[in-house]
Amino acid sequence: MDLQATPLIAGIAVAAAAYSARIGLQAWQAFKARPLTRRFYPGGFQAVMTKREAAQILGVRESSPTDKVKEAHKKIMVANHPDRGGSHYLASKINEAKELLLGRTKGGNSAF
Repeated sequence: MDLQATPLIAGIAVAAAAYSARIGLQAWQAFKARPLTRRFYPGGFQAVMTKREAAQILGVRESSPTDKVKEAHKKIMVANHPDRGGSHYLASKINEAKELLLGRTKGGNSAF
């Protein structure tokens, strides 16, 4: 290899490393700035539960089929069941949301 080519190769290697670092930094900043993919219900229950609020609690659409509502209810109750350290209040609200979306109640029947 020619001694005159060595500084050229070293310069190209440094430029490639700097360019890669710049691209990596831009990718990291874009990753940090991305919006959250899942938004959770912010809390603060209404006095009388609406279908909209019930759907937000269960994480489904208001027009979701029965099986989707039941599946979402089961998934959330496993995480919030009072027998496993969850809150009785939250469990009653989750049950109320399921009943409202399934059309079994008119809302506002929470024990709390």
